[in-house]
Amino acid sequence: MIMMNKIWGVFIIIGILFSLFTGNIESLNNEIINSPGEILNIFLSMFPLMVVWSGLMNIAKDAGLLDKLSHLMTPLFNIIFPEIPKGHPALGYIASNLTINMLGIHNASTPFGLKAMQSLHELNEDKKKASRSMITFLVLNTSGVTIIATDIIAVRSLYGSINPTMILSTTIAATIITTIFGLIIDRIFYHIWRKK
Repeated sequence: MIMMNKIWGVFIIIGILFSLFTGNIESLNNEIINSPGEILNIFLSMFPLMVVWSGLMNIAKDAGLLDKLSHLMTPLFNIIFPEIPKGHPALGYIASNLTINMLGIHNASTPFGLKAMQSLHELNEDKKKASRSMITFLVLNTSGVTIIATDIIAVRSLYGSINPTMILSTTIAATIITTIFGLIIDRIFYHIWRKK
């Protein structure tokens, strides 16, 4: 968290200096004044869509659809996470987290992600270092596994897109590429680290 604060601090300083040197300080001032209102508009437009999707996911969860989908994905996770014993609760949490992420409801997936990480930490022998499974799970989350980009669709709709869902094929292709690439890099670094 401290590192992220430093990175954002550097970005802010660079932006201010760039505005000063290019003579765009007035544009910077306008952005600072207008941004809060625009952010509120984005939030208010996205909130109903997120509520609807979260409600649908709760219905799907109560109906057992998410459990069935997670169960279908478990064999794949047995391959991706070979260190996790079969039938371990961590696999269920991982499957639930990634299933909800795929449907574009990232906030709703957070509790499952935290439970997954907690379960993986309990399996980890060296409590001071992240295990291979913990790193792989983090890679899968940061690669943006998303089939329905609910948040992006909401923003496109807010800004008057004629067809806000037109990006679905692009987001599916992007998420497949980034996920495969992320897993390949994860495996390469794991084997390099293991040889040391």
